[in-house]
Amino acid sequence: MSAWNAAERADFRGPLDVTRAATVVLDAQDAVIGWGPAAEALLGYPAYEIIGKHLETFLPPQEGNGFTAAESADRALGARLSGGDIRVARHRDGHELLLATAVSPLLGGGTAARVLVAAELERVRLWESRLALVNGLATQSPVGLAIYDTNLRLTWCNAAYEREIGQPFSEFRGMRADELYSEGRFLTEAYPRTLDEVMHYVLDTGEAILDLHFLGQPPSEPGTDHLWSCSYYRLQDADGHVFGVCEDAFDITDRYEAQRRLALLVEAGRAIGTALDVIVTAEEVTDVAVPDLASTVTVDLAKEVLEGEVLGAGAPGPTALVRVASRSAPVNGAGDPDRSRKPSPVEYPPGSPQYRSLSSGGLVLVEDTLVVPLRAGGGVLGLVTFHRGAPPATFDSGEVALADELATRAAVSIDNARRFTRERKASLALQRQLLPQHLPRQSAVDAAYRYLPTDDVTGVGGDWFDVIPLSGTRVGLVVGDVVGHGLQAAATMGRLRTTVRALAGMDLPPDELLTRLDDLVGQSVEEQSEAFGPSADLPADDATGATCLYAIYDPVSRRCTMARAGHLPPAIVDPEGCLSFPELPAGPPLGLGGVPFESMELELPVGSLVALFTDGLVEARDRDIDQGMDILGRVLSERRGSLEDLCDQALSELLPDGPTIDDTALLLVRTRELDAAQIAGWELPAEPVAVGHARQLATGQLQAWGLEELTFSTELVVSELVTNALRHAEGPLHLRLIRDRTLLCEVADTGHTSPHLRHAADDDEDGRGLFIVAQIVHRWGTRYTQSGKTIWTEQAFP
Repeated sequence: MSAWNAAERADFRGPLDVTRAATVVLDAQDAVIGWGPAAEALLGYPAYEIIGKHLETFLPPQEGNGFTAAESADRALGARLSGGDIRVARHRDGHELLLATAVSPLLGGGTAARVLVAAELERVRLWESRLALVNGLATQSPVGLAIYDTNLRLTWCNAAYEREIGQPFSEFRGMRADELYSEGRFLTEAYPRTLDEVMHYVLDTGEAILDLHFLGQPPSEPGTDHLWSCSYYRLQDADGHVFGVCEDAFDITDRYEAQRRLALLVEAGRAIGTALDVIVTAEEVTDVAVPDLASTVTVDLAKEVLEGEVLGAGAPGPTALVRVASRSAPVNGAGDPDRSRKPSPVEYPPGSPQYRSLSSGGLVLVEDTLVVPLRAGGGVLGLVTFHRGAPPATFDSGEVALADELATRAAVSIDNARRFTRERKASLALQRQLLPQHLPRQSAVDAAYRYLPTDDVTGVGGDWFDVIPLSGTRVGLVVGDVVGHGLQAAATMGRLRTTVRALAGMDLPPDELLTRLDDLVGQSVEEQSEAFGPSADLPADDATGATCLYAIYDPVSRRCTMARAGHLPPAIVDPEGCLSFPELPAGPPLGLGGVPFESMELELPVGSLVALFTDGLVEARDRDIDQGMDILGRVLSERRGSLEDLCDQALSELLPDGPTIDDTALLLVRTRELDAAQIAGWELPAEPVAVGHARQLATGQLQAWGLEELTFSTELVVSELVTNALRHAEGPLHLRLIRDRTLLCEVADTGHTSPHLRHAADDDEDGRGLFIVAQIVHRWGTRYTQSGKTIWTEQAFP
């Protein structure tokens, strides 16, 4: 049983009340002349035994300072007794009792001189605590207490409730709760929806309702919302008679606002910065802040931020702003008209809050508008403007701090997105420089390609491909794979691709090209070791271990020569749909050295489909390379659709979710053949008469092709090339003209000495011919074969 239940339950009369205390009537000599039943119950003496005896029989005199040891201890603890004394009494059986006593004189004469009332001190203390509790609830408690009768009329309230109403109790006594808080509503979902319904429910069922959150405006502060935690319980007397319902309400507005702000910050941490995109991040800021913090939020960023540029530290602020995000709370159920607005420039006039914020670099609060700068890296990235169009129109100090914290977090995310934008732009610019953005025009093959880096953050990778126009309408096809991903691998890939292009321009056969490429990679590693020492902690060169496949296709002979350095073989599908993976000599990956590279020559029928690819296309976590190559072969064997369609189909079958373990490059080509009417060739004797005969043959062929305008220049080119071959080589000569996108002229001999340009002196009799030729033609060069060399030129058509 609790202390409260152990206390008196009748009314607020105390234990020393004469109707319930131990009552003793004394005469003038303190002899007992009256003894009540309560006294007998408390002290153990029956009336017949104690009547006539002195008071000291059960109430000994006080010792020393007038207090017993127990009394002294009680007083030392600061105990006080209202309207009485603390005395030690002796029970009939001999034990001591600590009593609270009070003595009152009796008027009117007679034997009875005074009456003494006594009660156990513990009961008195409990009653006093109860009285103090009631007084505290009525006058000191911060919890508003109100009692409504069965008609739901207010009959009593404490001081806190009275302060909340802002009027004396007498002014609103008898009013209903819904009259006092006519604009309020419950935030928690409850079956009763109004205060009257809640109280009726409690009266009818006797079930208490606890912790209902009620939002309303107290009469003492019209226009200001408060939130209360309310509880309701039925009041009834000891006999079970219901006489009303009690409401206790605690104002939790500050706590609620603090929790709401904390929740908003948590939501900001979760929702802002989910994507490394400046505009998306700005939109996330408006999504978080509307409508909990403001009715309208706009985000303006410096133009440099959108472009990923760096803002100078300590700069006074951006001069050109762009509105990138704007959101308004729906009004009357209407949607948000400003949610999807394209970025547009915005200007603020001098004196505006935004202008002042940009100038000072600090937040500015003007009535219903709060402007907070987005600060990062010592500069101002932009502004966030919070505006309120409905009460409460002003921002309090907590909301200002919340907006500042929100802007700080947003600025970090926006700056990260800006940095990513900058790095991604640089990466993509690098990738554009390293990979062909369009395939060059040539007549040897039709081509299509796909490139998918694994690193979707930077968008670059280490795989590469290329289509390189070569002399004689031939074309070089290359695909390679660098170890690793990202920028480092892309830089290495660019180095290798540039080297391959340079070596291809020398018309080297595939095996020799790979040999020289392998030597260059090995030299790079040796140079680093010599520069920094063999034990230096050098970054790994991704070129070491890179793989490459290089092929040359000649549309005149329809022959394709291939060599590979540790790379997967190509897939070839002939016009009949027969699939093969040529068993090319594997060769070691680049940079390892020690094993020579070998070429294989194939004859490809016109319309053959050739696929060059990296292992990222056919390898996946859930399958091995052989399975992937089988799938690729099946796709290519169908041969339906264009090369572009085949590329898409291959990726959808092999990489439906994009590359996961490695970068991917795919180059598809379909072979073509030059028409015989476009080619003219003659074998010439190694005699001086061959020069004139070569001119006649070339002139006649140009007339047949309708290219008479090139006759003079072509005669000059043929004369010079044939003359040089006669002077510096042996054996038969071969002259060939090809009418392709340009006019090609080739003179082949058995020599291996390459001609070169030189400046002839005034008295030199020769040395000027090749120089003149170089001025006439579009380009020229030399390629070597096993039987000799070929000097070639290209002339643009008129």
